[in-house]
Amino acid sequence: MRALFLSLFLTLSLYAQNPVIFSALGDVIYNNKAKIENLKSIDIYKNYSKKIDQYVQKVEKTKKKGFLLDVDSTPQERKAYLNRLRTLAKTNDFFVHLVETSYDDAKEEQNSKLFNQLINTGLLDTEERKKEILDYYFAHAKEMKSEGVLKKFLEEDARLRAKRAAQRKRYKTKKEREAERIRLIREHDRIEKERLEKKLQEEFQKKKLEIREYQKRELSKTI
Repeated sequence: MRALFLSLFLTLSLYAQNPVIFSALGDVIYNNKAKIENLKSIDIYKNYSKKIDQYVQKVEKTKKKGFLLDVDSTPQERKAYLNRLRTLAKTNDFFVHLVETSYDDAKEEQNSKLFNQLINTGLLDTEERKKEILDYYFAHAKEMKSEGVLKKFLEEDARLRAKRAAQRKRYKTKKEREAERIRLIREHDRIEKERLEKKLQEEFQKKKLEIREYQKRELSKTI
């Protein structure tokens, strides 16, 4: 029985990225673990290294417990696990908020190195801040490396510009085709008008000659 239990546990650990139990809360914590651990590489967070290490250890231990509870658990064990997740969530939120505050400070102080590091932590909602990130980059391009989030945004921006240019080109081509169609219609109308005027003129001259001939014949009868 124990062998079966361990087999199930190993299978879950192998194929599941995170425990299923309370995943709505757990996934955020487990997915942010490595991101928070990487904060130690940023100078302003050196003082948090010990706290980060302790937090990472607790997350790893809780994650193992979660996989075990996926296999078998009591209501008491699930409640205890949920409480541990809630405690970890507070620390997770602390570091996320810390990064958000540091980002605002770096932007205001124009600390481009720190700005670049923070947008690549994975703890910021960069999609929400995409415009201001690109605005900052274009204002400080010489001081920044176009890597990570910036590289992604710049590539997206380039594709968007190319798409808009192609759309404008297609629109211009469409307008040009329409203008050419109108020109051909007008040219056709002009030629048709000239043909009709020429025909009318020819008919008028013919009629005029016929009248003259008739007048001559009538005049000759009176002489």
